[in-house]
Amino acid sequence: MRPLLLFMLFFVGSLNVVGLQAGEKKPLPIGDHRELFVDDYLIGKMKNVSLRLHQPVDEGVVLKFDKPWEGLFCGYCTIIKDGDLYRAYYRGRPQAGADGDTGEVYCYAESKDGIHWTKPEFSLFEKQGFKKNNIILADAAPMTHNLSPFLDTRPGVPESERYKALGGTMKSGLVAFTSPDGIHWKQHPAGTVISKEMVPFPYMFDSQNVAFWSPVEKKYISYFRVFKDKLRRIARTESDDFIHWSEPVLMEYTHRGDKSPIEHLYTNQTHPYFRAPHIYLAVAARFMPGRQVLTDEQAEKIGVHPRYFKDTSDAILMTTRGGNMYDRTFLSGFITGGIGAQNWVSRTNYPALNVVQTGPAEMSVYVNQDYAQPTAHLRRYSLRLDGFASVRADYAGGELVTKPLTFDGSELSINFSTSAAGGIKVEIQDENGKPIPGFTLADAREQIGNEINRIVTWKGGSDVSALSGKPVRLKFVMKDADLYSLQFLK
Repeated sequence: MRPLLLFMLFFVGSLNVVGLQAGEKKPLPIGDHRELFVDDYLIGKMKNVSLRLHQPVDEGVVLKFDKPWEGLFCGYCTIIKDGDLYRAYYRGRPQAGADGDTGEVYCYAESKDGIHWTKPEFSLFEKQGFKKNNIILADAAPMTHNLSPFLDTRPGVPESERYKALGGTMKSGLVAFTSPDGIHWKQHPAGTVISKEMVPFPYMFDSQNVAFWSPVEKKYISYFRVFKDKLRRIARTESDDFIHWSEPVLMEYTHRGDKSPIEHLYTNQTHPYFRAPHIYLAVAARFMPGRQVLTDEQAEKIGVHPRYFKDTSDAILMTTRGGNMYDRTFLSGFITGGIGAQNWVSRTNYPALNVVQTGPAEMSVYVNQDYAQPTAHLRRYSLRLDGFASVRADYAGGELVTKPLTFDGSELSINFSTSAAGGIKVEIQDENGKPIPGFTLADAREQIGNEINRIVTWKGGSDVSALSGKPVRLKFVMKDADLYSLQFLK
């Protein structure tokens, strides 16, 4: 056996007994999870690099709310990808009215690619003289105000309850619904499962109340809107069976380790990211009450309802990894109002629930726009997979060193992009920052290009299995490059 290989085996074995630097916590056990740079979770040190929020690309209108039972006040949209079928759910409401009254219905559309959508015709409910329509729930006020469906991925869930939903207002509490196919819905016998008496905050439930099964926490989680100190806030509760829920806790916010400014968040749209379900994404609607942009003349010209142009709103990005804390790594807008007066009215730019994959390297988020206007619609925005944010190095170059971590795998994959002049090299260090022989910068092969899944290599190849389970740090030396995510593959 060659002396260098003997030394490497001895060195790797000795990593078990090397201590952490002063003040360091236990190494992060990332296993084979995909890790995105949407927060500071992995970041130990940065030199001449920064976290950069990416803006989704406007891909245009995908659904016009133009049916007589839909109209100006459609909202609270949900997008679900079920196998090869994409489903869209949204409230239909042609005229303004009180929350939860009988004028609200729930509508449905579907797509084979998430880009081109159709509205099937059902004969479930007759409305406004139309026996055939795309209404899947009606005559169920106030639950039709904000019904929020999800595909239940809990192992062993009965086929008759494959889809679940919560809906209701403060008057009714949150009522449970189930469906075998996402189209035919019935109220669960338990009825109200989260009542106002359970919630230690005033004025709750009058927004989209989201729920999902968490494969990481192995329980149902729900996030819903409350008021605290006259601000729209978010509360979280959890359940083992979807029927019995814990006492809700108020979500707090942090920004780069400090307290975050508290803003009105109208809908939270929290859900597990489909490529990294241990990270819950929240593409939330930020509401700016009283921040009027349009003049009366501008509002009249675009035909917006006179009650709905005194405020404005956009979308922000937050994350949470469980518990009662959102990480607002990025305080700036994620999806902001576009060109034109129609984009600067009250309650427009509200994101739909869920981000879904719509191509080999693409994912989409959908946004409710032109609210309270004759042109009300759902719009699609696209991003590269994992492309919410990145570690960015400019032409001058920079470095990122992770916190100590342990992984489970034999190869390191990165999602990255560079310019023709740029590149990324990866060094693996011990937990104290000492380069490991065979995985030093001198051994690293520069990664150049633009790929979702590039296997990192060194002179000796790509195999890192000898380091699996050992505390290490990753050092990325970057030039004119973006690093979106990383994952150790088995």
